[in-house]
Amino acid sequence: MSNLSRYLIIFVLIVAITGSVIFHFQSQQKSVTVAGAPQVKIQQSQIESNPLSIQAMRKKSYPGSELIFEETLSPGSNYNQYIASYQSDGLKIDGLLTVPKGDKPTSGWPVIIFNHGYIPPESYQTTERYVAYVDAFARNGYIVFKPDYRGNGSSEGQPEGAYYSPAYATDVLNALSSLKLFPDADPDRIGMWGHSMGGNITLRDIVVDTKDIKAAVIWGGVVGSYDDLMNNWQRRVPYQPSPRELALRNNYRKKLTDTYGTPESNPQFWQAVDPTYHLADITTPIQLHTGGNDEEVPVAFSVSLYDQLQKLGKTVEYYNYPGGDHNNSSPNFELAMQRSIDFFNKYLKGLS
Repeated sequence: MSNLSRYLIIFVLIVAITGSVIFHFQSQQKSVTVAGAPQVKIQQSQIESNPLSIQAMRKKSYPGSELIFEETLSPGSNYNQYIASYQSDGLKIDGLLTVPKGDKPTSGWPVIIFNHGYIPPESYQTTERYVAYVDAFARNGYIVFKPDYRGNGSSEGQPEGAYYSPAYATDVLNALSSLKLFPDADPDRIGMWGHSMGGNITLRDIVVDTKDIKAAVIWGGVVGSYDDLMNNWQRRVPYQPSPRELALRNNYRKKLTDTYGTPESNPQFWQAVDPTYHLADITTPIQLHTGGNDEEVPVAFSVSLYDQLQKLGKTVEYYNYPGGDHNNSSPNFELAMQRSIDFFNKYLKGLS
């Protein structure tokens, strides 16, 4: 056989092997074509590695830190009250901490992590708003911790928001880890309460962490899908974030839509980051509350979540208060709060 023949045979073998390897590699890579931009190919691995995706958040570490007592506040009727800080992604995050007085249970006090709703970050103050809410839980024998989220009040960082960034949900998961380290707390009896935007954070966190959060209560929660948030959220009350926060929020949203498209054009990505598409993984009992006259967040968000959870056989309760507003304030506050306390008592204290 001539040298030319040998070279031709070797060349053909190299081409065949290379083509086989490329075909095998490509067949193992699922990709998504963004509608309207067919030249953009999104690999499944890129979707799952996006920090907002549920899978990425599950893989991330949330070590928390020791709680540092920054300031002692005036005590409540049967509890002490402090401003305490902890670490989240290298940032110092402040929060309101209450600790019951009296003999601590052998395992420690049960805990409620309190996820507040939207308040303009520049005007937010740790000790303002939600005073009656925190007091009600604290008086009933719970450690209550209300994280301020990054960029809110004196917490370090930028106020990235809850819907298009994992930042606030990350801050709460690090608060959870910090409470598990707190000597006065029972790490096996931690619940979560969320209002409005805080309801969105709560839902995301109980989807990401399916072991540590033993009960969750959501009032007027932003718990719709991304299609709901982006297309079906019509407020009757004007919403005016600060120019700084609006720019940050729109920047995060724009980056996502520029890269991945919209929920209509690329449902695969948006479902990967959407807690409502991972409800089957939830193990936490959930209680939902809405005011029938809520002008800020559609009641339909909570109704849809309730229906989905029921169909999946999850433990869920739902209460609507005709005429009630976004905050379930008077005359519904006392009833809604008592139902919330009873729910936490059942799943955190074992009381019927």
